Amino acid sequence: MTAEKVRFNVRGRIFETTATTLATARRDSMFGAMFDDEWKIQPRGDELVKPEEKEYFIDRDPDCFSVLLNLLGTGKLHVPCNIPEKLLYMEAHYYGLLDQVRTAKWGDFDSNRLRLASTVSGQAPGNCTAIRASPDGGCAVAHGGVVRVYDWMLEEHPPLNLEYQSVNDIGWMDSDNIVMSVRQNLTRRPEVGGMGVFSSMTGELRHRFQLSDRKDQVKGFAAGVLCINSDSNKVLASCRETTNEGIGAWDQVTGKQTDFFDFGLGRNEKIQWFHRRNCLLVNSFINDKRRINLLDFRDKSVVWSWPDDTKTCHVHANIYDAIPMEESNTICVVNRYRTLGFLDLRGTKKSVRWNLNDGGDTEQRCYAKLILHGGQIFCSMDHKISVYYDGLDQWVLTSSLGSSQGGSIRDFSIGGDRLFALHSEENVFDAWETPPPPIL
Repeated sequence: MTAEKVRFNVRGRIFETTATTLATARRDSMFGAMFDDEWKIQPRGDELVKPEEKEYFIDRDPDCFSVLLNLLGTGKLHVPCNIPEKLLYMEAHYYGLLDQVRTAKWGDFDSNRLRLASTVSGQAPGNCTAIRASPDGGCAVAHGGVVRVYDWMLEEHPPLNLEYQSVNDIGWMDSDNIVMSVRQNLTRRPEVGGMGVFSSMTGELRHRFQLSDRKDQVKGFAAGVLCINSDSNKVLASCRETTNEGIGAWDQVTGKQTDFFDFGLGRNEKIQWFHRRNCLLVNSFINDKRRINLLDFRDKSVVWSWPDDTKTCHVHANIYDAIPMEESNTICVVNRYRTLGFLDLRGTKKSVRWNLNDGGDTEQRCYAKLILHGGQIFCSMDHKISVYYDGLDQWVLTSSLGSSQGGSIRDFSIGGDRLFALHSEENVFDAWETPPPPIL
């Protein structure tokens, strides 16, 4: 990398820096586009201009440019009091430097160093259902018939709605697009329901997903839980209409249906793609009994199911959630006693190996949920989120996140180097961040 000098004219103010400093920006930033494949400044085609007079003109705010240039050079973010943070973030977005700004504002995600950074009040007390973290540090929260979207500064954008039908689930396809699933009103407007993709910035409905029956007739349908498989650019969802019940698959870009698995789900709570097995994990209640299934869309078969013995299904009714563990080829479950259990998919015996719990039964209504992130298991129960690390013989509790005035945790999500926890009673959500390293 050369230390070639680079000159900028930002609305009349001259800035000089080096190619080495600019190269700390990512390839997809505006500054990254100035380099060739070997990270050398590309020629500008003005060879007649003297080297000391070559400059790049930028018609943007010079004060913000100075802050961002200093960030590239030092890795530290210092915002003078005369610069509104919102203006700086807008300028950082223009240059493609938001990731660097976020990294300087808070550190890389570290579950054992998380701190409560913000608590945001909801808009519909007692009526929240889900929260999903966006890839860039914002989130979306489902409130009855609308989804409220917050950017990474936790400022609210226009809400999303699909004919104000009750929202069942939400998911981020990327930082700009949110998919929403809603119920179908069979008695009043059966054509209403299904799923739609919205702009996270404007709330505009970009396109709707349609479900076709066996005769290729498009029908309204109720969409339930969602799963986004980024590897295949597919959106999967449980869906139900008058004649079909199962799981559909749609292309993310076009919204066209690509597949349908005709499978009786019962009351399902989560579907999640198991990449190692190339199957869909379905965690549901069937006839009031907990069932965990692995569905193979290639031949429309159930390749694994638990428990086998229907007589003992009631023993497992207290299991609240299940997630795939890619590296170990197992499924992790949690019961009402905050105990983690593991189902090994490599053997023939389908029994749960239980881990030690971190504290007894729960008497309050809870919404237990599991997330695997960064090699650690996060488990929400009642008012706290427990974090587990994989020890030699068992998963060890390493930290607990407990907050606020909002009551039991209804849902939580991790993304964009943040953890968001949605509380049920007061309908508030908390944002947890890792503090940046100290300035030496």
